[in-house]
Amino acid sequence: MLCLTTPSVGALTARATKEDDVLSATADAAMAAVRGMPMTGVTHMDVTSDMILASVLESLDDNKAEEVVQIDLRGKTAIGDHMVVCSGRSSRQVAAIADKVAEDLKQRHGILSKTEGKETGDWVLIDTGDVIVHVFRPEVREFYQLEKMWLPSGMAPQSKPQ
Repeated sequence: MLCLTTPSVGALTARATKEDDVLSATADAAMAAVRGMPMTGVTHMDVTSDMILASVLESLDDNKAEEVVQIDLRGKTAIGDHMVVCSGRSSRQVAAIADKVAEDLKQRHGILSKTEGKETGDWVLIDTGDVIVHVFRPEVREFYQLEKMWLPSGMAPQSKPQ
C-alpha cells in the first residue's frame, strides 16, 4: 500500500529558506569572484607573483616539505613567473602538502589554484597562475629531474635552507 503525505507549510518554508540561503551564498561568491575580491578583502589584482611565491614557500616550510627549490621563470616562458619543486616523504604527505598550499593560498589571497595528481600522491601539480608548484615523492622527483629542465645549463639545483 502506497501512502503519500503532503509536506506541511512550515517544512516547505524551511526548505525554501534553506535553498534561498544556498543560492544567495553561491551568487554572492560568484559576484565576488567576478570582481576579483577574495575573502581576505585583498583584490586578486593586488596580489603579485612574488607575494604568491612567499606564501607558497611559507606554507611548504610549515608543512615540512623537503628539498625546496625555487626557479625563476620570468623571461623564459609564459606559463608562470616562478616554479617551486619540493618533496614529501610519502604519498600521504605529498597530498597533504598540496592540500595545505592550496588552502593557504585561498585563505591568504583568495586564489583558487588548480591541483592535479592528488589521487596517487606521487607527483602533485598546483597551478596558481603565476606560480607553479610541484610536490613529489623523492623517487619520482629523482626519476623526472624536473629542475634540470628549467635551470640554466651547468647550474645545480639549490635547496632553500631549512
